[in-house]
Amino acid sequence: MIIALDGSSIDGSAYTAVVNVARRSPVWLDDAVSAWSAYGLVLFAVLMAAGWWRARRVSAAASVTALAVPFVVVVAYGVNAAVKLLVREDRPCQSLRVATLEACPAPGDWSFPSNHAAIAAAAAVALLFVSRRLGAVAVVAACAMAVSRVWVGAHYPHDVLAGVAVGAVSALLAMAALRRCAEAAALRLSATRLRPLLVAS
Repeated sequence: MIIALDGSSIDGSAYTAVVNVARRSPVWLDDAVSAWSAYGLVLFAVLMAAGWWRARRVSAAASVTALAVPFVVVVAYGVNAAVKLLVREDRPCQSLRVATLEACPAPGDWSFPSNHAAIAAAAAVALLFVSRRLGAVAVVAACAMAVSRVWVGAHYPHDVLAGVAVGAVSALLAMAALRRCAEAAALRLSATRLRPLLVAS
């Protein structure tokens, strides 16, 4: 039998307050937040593609950095998923039994830390290494994603804060390490068939 943690004692009252506000909010606002919560990660993929396209006109090393961003996000997601399996915290909608905008996941779909928040934060931090402008947009979008996950009832506030921390730290460490070898990798890859991915013709 799997023993799941109950995180409601940490910030269950704050979670309930947000969910209650969401329940009393206009339908158009709830629909917009729900859509962002469900599909907003697509924006980060678009920003990654834009970062790579811009980097090709800067240098091969910049392109290597930009192309690494999706892989860094996957690594951050993997770290977050591992923490999720170790902690095993029940979803707030299961512990508190409140009506939420997003359907309550089945037991065993753990809550801490938030995958969405981790992915968004990792993408934002990694994109800052590619372009400050794109990174700034991603930072705002990541904050919006974190808030939306509480709004729709999927996570406690501490879940999204932990997700942001895991994603941001994972991306920061990975991108800092990559920075030291980007030039060497660019030189090697520029001599292969991958050159068109690195430099604009």
